Amino acid sequence: MITYELCLLYRIMPKAELASVVKRTANAIFEKGGFIRKLENLGTRDMPHKTSMHGQVHHKASYFLIEFNAPPTCIDNLLDEYVRDVDIIRKRIYKKQEIAPFECTLHEDMLPPPYRKSVQELIAQTKKTDKPKYEYNTGLDYYPFQK
Repeated sequence: MITYELCLLYRIMPKAELASVVKRTANAIFEKGGFIRKLENLGTRDMPHKTSMHGQVHHKASYFLIEFNAPPTCIDNLLDEYVRDVDIIRKRIYKKQEIAPFECTLHEDMLPPPYRKSVQELIAQTKKTDKPKYEYNTGLDYYPFQK
């Protein structure tokens, strides 16, 4: 199954009510055949701009991030269910990208340019592409046209 990130903004409410809304959101994922890997509360913050949802204007929201695995066919059903939920102000589901491994080359980058492996490869590449000299085949020992 594919890993997704669900970013949720809930309306401001007491902690007990907020906990029941988060449980309801998580149960919707479980019912669709997914499972939750991580649930992160990012706190209550001011929103970047006021948002109108379900007939109310919201200036603050409780931010949550849920990382879950689910079949791709159930994502549309989840979004449809979250649109109807009056406690959710905003929701976004992103496909989580795997981070490509990389190797630190700081030691090589700190070397002077002539000693760096990448610079030496560039120099060797330019030496391979020497252009052949053009012979004019005029029979003269000079070039008759002015250069």
